[in-house]
Amino acid sequence: MFDYNRVAMMPREKIVIRNFITSVVVPLMLAIAPSISWAQAYPAQQLLSTKTTVVGEEIRYPTTGPARVTVTIVTVQPGADTVLHRHPAPLVAYILEGELTVDYGPMGKKIFRKGDALVEAMDVPHRGTNPGTSTVKLLAVYLGAEGTPDVVLEK
Repeated sequence: MFDYNRVAMMPREKIVIRNFITSVVVPLMLAIAPSISWAQAYPAQQLLSTKTTVVGEEIRYPTTGPARVTVTIVTVQPGADTVLHRHPAPLVAYILEGELTVDYGPMGKKIFRKGDALVEAMDVPHRGTNPGTSTVKLLAVYLGAEGTPDVVLEK
């Protein structure tokens, strides 16, 4: 509780400063605080912010069970291909090394290089190829759920 008798005994300057802080500084800080972004909390570089996959599909999360996040490193050797596949759950990928060409069939081909971040196609079957002479490594983060596979092979 505020003690008004204590304020009356303070020198005038202290009362002015306290009034300024409580009536101007505190409300200003409260107004500004919601606009402070997470990037100001610590050094950060945003790599990707999207609502769609690389082929324009709306990102949707599986509802088959409790959330399950799986993180893997995918390696594609020089000259190798992945099998034709799709992802029932969103896959966020970050290319750590090399260059990967992904064929989305009628949707075309895309080339991803070291430092690229993407949300991979979900319903569109695709195949990755490493046409280079060095290994491709990518960090894959699957945002899935219990009961939903991260990868489904196509025939």
